[in-house]
Amino acid sequence: MADRAARLAWFKSIVLPHEAALRRHVRRLAAYNLDADDIVSEVLTRAYATADFERIDRGRGFLLTIARNLLTDMARRQSVISFDLVANLELLDIADDAPSTEAVVSSRDELRRLQLFVDSLPLQCRRVFLLRRVEELSPGEIAEQLQLSVSTVEKHLAKAMALLTAAMADCDLVASAKGFSWGRKRKI
Repeated sequence: MADRAARLAWFKSIVLPHEAALRRHVRRLAAYNLDADDIVSEVLTRAYATADFERIDRGRGFLLTIARNLLTDMARRQSVISFDLVANLELLDIADDAPSTEAVVSSRDELRRLQLFVDSLPLQCRRVFLLRRVEELSPGEIAEQLQLSVSTVEKHLAKAMALLTAAMADCDLVASAKGFSWGRKRKI
């Protein structure tokens, strides 16, 4: 019973909000002697019946993939396939707007490297950099907080940016030359 409630909650929150988009895409194909309502119903039924629904968090891509597969199967079963139908099936092959796994991993690696580089900055440069870039304080506010002149704050920020830029560039050169990500902590 709990599984049924969880499945229903998932279906309502992840899948059903994308029914209108699914219906629009399927209606484009309805002109080719396909019943859009039947196809939408079948897609929603297959989505609800999926075994491992907990891992699906992007309903739009999931529904459009089911629709594309269903329409492809229907086209295969027909003895004569309309080229227009096959061309329109490609409309349903919409890329998910979420970043790829590789992009996420790459971004996390780069963020870890940046954190190592920031940690290795000279103390005052690091403080100024974090207050400016993370806390988004103005140079005047940083100067007041650290009891420095605005000019000194700007010099520390410029030095921090130059050191970080050079470290990231060196890291990219080493990684591209050796063909791997460089994640060791290094003194700047």
